[in-house]
Amino acid sequence: MTNPRDTPSLSPRAGRREWTALGVLMLPLLLVSMDVSVLYFAIPAISADLEPSGTQQLWIFDIYAFVLAGLLMTMGSLGDRIGRRRLLLFGAVAFGVASLAAAYAQSAEMLIAARAVLGIGGATLMPSTMALVRTMFTDPGQRAKAIALWSTVMTGGVALGSVMSGVLIEYFWWGSVFLVNLPAMALLLVLGPLLLPEARDPAPGRFDWPSIPLSMAAVLPVIYGLKEIAAQGWNVRYVMAITVGLLFATLFVHRQRTAASPMISPALFEGRGFTPAITLNLIAVFGMMGSAYFTTQYLQSVLDKSALEAALWALLPSVPIGIAAPTATHLVQKGANRAYVVAGGFVIAAAGYALLALADTDALWLVLAACGVLASGITIAISQMVDLALGTAPAERAGSASSLLETAAEFGGALGMAVLGSIGTAVYRDGIPAAAPPEAHETLGGALAVAAHLPDEAATALATAARAAFTDGMRAAALAATVLLLAAAGLALTALRKVRLREERQDMRTPNELSSHSPSGGAPSGGV
Repeated sequence: MTNPRDTPSLSPRAGRREWTALGVLMLPLLLVSMDVSVLYFAIPAISADLEPSGTQQLWIFDIYAFVLAGLLMTMGSLGDRIGRRRLLLFGAVAFGVASLAAAYAQSAEMLIAARAVLGIGGATLMPSTMALVRTMFTDPGQRAKAIALWSTVMTGGVALGSVMSGVLIEYFWWGSVFLVNLPAMALLLVLGPLLLPEARDPAPGRFDWPSIPLSMAAVLPVIYGLKEIAAQGWNVRYVMAITVGLLFATLFVHRQRTAASPMISPALFEGRGFTPAITLNLIAVFGMMGSAYFTTQYLQSVLDKSALEAALWALLPSVPIGIAAPTATHLVQKGANRAYVVAGGFVIAAAGYALLALADTDALWLVLAACGVLASGITIAISQMVDLALGTAPAERAGSASSLLETAAEFGGALGMAVLGSIGTAVYRDGIPAAAPPEAHETLGGALAVAAHLPDEAATALATAARAAFTDGMRAAALAATVLLLAAAGLALTALRKVRLREERQDMRTPNELSSHSPSGGAPSGGV
């Protein structure tokens, strides 16, 4: 009996050129993902050299992510209009120039400006790489494998960034963390025009300029509010920022529904599976970033590891990520229903959080195992959701689809840190002795700083109580996340069970059906 998956595909298959081009695309993807965490170890050296104020130091950290999130939708739509390769190469130039400026910045203001330009470059690179994968790999099986690699590199880059930062700072000066971008961007500028195809929407319409400020006004206040809530706790100012962002989001959606040539076409959401893919991708990133909020502090402040030691230990959970996405892709290509694979990914991630909920104040290997299980499950879900969203979207709108995925991921990450961080903080504060100084009630780092100035016995008592309270908060947040991810598994089963991509439906035809649809009445033609 013939396996439907063995029938020929109507989509042309990619060859050596496309796979080589994918390797080229991995360079900017890796660097953009690494830039999220590359300053972790560089900040002390930057502070000593440039002497930024407290506010300036925060902007050095956050301006990159804010600009990146605010411009993703704009750049995705722009790439559909002017060409994704052209936008990618423009972004590579901007990223390279900004990296050079950041490396040799002579003041905090110069570094903040350079980081902002890096965010602009990152906003062009992220959706362009994903959209070009959609362009180069039209065969659904090959595209799924390419996206699995894309997801693996993206997830691994965040972990690698902090470690690379620590190693470079150990042997060079802080500007070296930016200079490593230059060779990769130069290689992209040389090989990109030779290997990457140009692709754009053949009939994009006029560019909708009013949507740019509306999209930024919708995204930036919400991201800012969520990040500040995660770092500082609930405050009316941050809630107001989120409210303002949501109001502008309403105006942005109205604009997209009524404009003649909207930045984000509402037709994207008509594709069956696109909205569930965006939603589930957001939840997956929620789980990933929410765990990072706790585990990085746990390794450094509870287990008392140095920053570099903590970063090196944190690499271990990244090892299983390398096989998670390819395994999920292999299962789907062998006929497994995508809904069950995605649901399985969320269940695995929930199991990781359940393991984290068992940790005490001396559980290095348990926490590392929990992080590895969690990261594997999340990577399975993300890789399949990216494939589904891009496969559902028309090829001419791949840039817009990619930008929506990335914007949802930014929201998911900020929301994960805010919600789970708030749960952990509430439990932490409840576990700190009432007589402790106010600083000890705010954060674990604050408690340890206070303990350092107390007599030995009092210092030990406060530090022990603070570490135990933080671990209790981590366990409470882990339990909440376990419930959420199990609910996401149920949503995946409900929303995705009957969803198939157009190409998958074609591949499910019998040989006779394929023959009857080919121009010659025999073997199918090479393309649609």
